[in-house]
Amino acid sequence: MPLPRRFYLRPARAVARDLLGCVLVARRGPTLTAGRIVETEAYLGPEDAASHAAFRPGSRALFYGAGGYAYVYLNYGMHHCLNAIAGRAGRPGCVLIRALEPVAGLGAMARRRGVAQDARRLASGPGNLTRALAITARDNRADLTAGRLTIEPPDRPRDFRIASGPRVGITRSVDLRLRYWIAGSRFVSR
Repeated sequence: MPLPRRFYLRPARAVARDLLGCVLVARRGPTLTAGRIVETEAYLGPEDAASHAAFRPGSRALFYGAGGYAYVYLNYGMHHCLNAIAGRAGRPGCVLIRALEPVAGLGAMARRRGVAQDARRLASGPGNLTRALAITARDNRADLTAGRLTIEPPDRPRDFRIASGPRVGITRSVDLRLRYWIAGSRFVSR
């Protein structure tokens, strides 16, 4: 069962931390691929200069909507990035899913990525993750609580430590420690 809508109706920082250990599932026809979320980044509203809510007007309607929907955009014209919208309507925020520990469909992920079936590399980094799970702009606005792209509760006990630090690859609001990851995971992107 996917996470319920109320899970996402909280501030982005809380959602980013609590998504760690949850399982992202992508159903593409008969193919199912999935991975345990091991790394996330929170993006806040206009007060966060690195957030699309602050500088990308086209994304604002989605950012200001209720949480639980996918925000997929093309980064640098070549890499799709998957975000989960977080917060209540009118309070913008989202969570970038940065890396997964693959748990299902590794062969399909490797074919899509054009790499050897090395679980550690298949979905490490936001662009690799979306290629491995065949997530594209057509998934923008997908309901993460139902349908072919969902996030499910952790499939095992959450017995890990969460580390945090600055977000990766941004030049604005670099002082905010909004990147979270499972400490010691070999699937984290950096």
